[in-house]
Formats: sequence, structure tokens, C-alpha cells
Amino acid sequence: MNTASPPPIVRRGFMFVLSSPSGAGKTTIAHKILNFEEEIELSISVTTRPKRPSEIEGEDYHFLPKHEFDKMVQNNELLEYALVYGHHYGTPKASIEKQLAQGTDILFDIDWQGTQQLKQVATADLVSVFLLPPTLKDLEERLYKRAADEEETIRMRMRKSSDELSHWAEYDYVIINTQLEETVHAVQSILHAERLKRRRQLGLANFVNALREDKE
Repeated sequence: MNTASPPPIVRRGFMFVLSSPSGAGKTTIAHKILNFEEEIELSISVTTRPKRPSEIEGEDYHFLPKHEFDKMVQNNELLEYALVYGHHYGTPKASIEKQLAQGTDILFDIDWQGTQQLKQVATADLVSVFLLPPTLKDLEERLYKRAADEEETIRMRMRKSSDELSHWAEYDYVIINTQLEETVHAVQSILHAERLKRRRQLGLANFVNALREDKE
């Protein structure tokens, strides 16, 4: 019998997208996932939006002036970018491929526009989840409760919500965020299942062949 250890299996990471209308809970759920899951890190977007009082530069976003954002677009330094509620958002791509190759999953808190762009450039590495609110009334109450935006901004977000909701069918998974802990558990279940996908386990064929040869 061959007593040598089978060759190692190296897992490739994937880009894990959470999208929802504003106020449907994606940011709260994203933070919980990052606390509970060791193999995933947050993709830090760049944005031209002003920093909110509760936000931290480099942890929530990289806040840039418009001319610096435009330069990143011109230099093809963004994996995806979009204009959302009058402000620009984008994902720097320099470190993403390195993290994926190292087996790290990357969590994206982006909208449907960014998700469509990721599909065009990295379909095999993409897993997408769309979060729905139980009702539009619930969505509006959450926007007012978080007290992060002006009245007019909240009204604008509610007007945009119908268009955002129409993109649900473009996602791999859809979850109605009725109860926070149940939703977090569902998102974790998706993560765990996707990590076991055959195509992400690099070296699996060599591992199985070594097992078959391990005989007297």
C-alpha cells in the first residue's frame, strides 16, 4: 500500500454579492457574515459619496473626489463601477484576483448594476444573492429608522426601489429578509454549499487519483 499523503486540495475563492434595495438589510447582514465567517473578507469600494458620520475611511469605503475616481476608470483599475443616487461607486481590482487564488472569498455589498458588470468579467467566480424586504412599508420604516439620510434622499430611494426590485431574477439566490437571524443563517448556508462546489476545489482530480492508487 502506498503510504504517501494524497496531494493537497487548494480551494479557489469566489466573489459573493449581496444586493438589495436601500434599507432591505444587506449592510447589516454583510457585517454579521464577516463576524461569523473566517474565510471571507469585505471588498472595500471606492466612492465619490460624502462620508457619513458613522463611517470609517478604508473600512466602509475609500472616499475619493470625482477626478480621482475618473482617473481609476480611465486606467482600467476598477472591476466594476456604477452611478447610484448621484454618486459613483466602484471596486478596485488590483487585489481581488490574488485573494481569490489564495482561497479567500470576497463579499461585495453592491447594487444590480455592479453585479451585471461582474457577471460579464467573472461569471465562474461569482455567487449572487438578492435580499427582498417583506413589504415596502417595512422598507420605508428601516430607511427612517437608520437616520442616515435626509428626507428627500429617503423619498428618492423609495422611488428607485421599484426599479431595483425588478432585477431580482438576475441573481442566483433570493431571500426575503423577514427575520434577521434566519436570513443570516440562510446566507451562511449558501456560502458553505458554494465552497464545496467541485470546480472550486483545485487539485481534486489528483487527490482522487492518488486515493485510487493507494492500494496493495
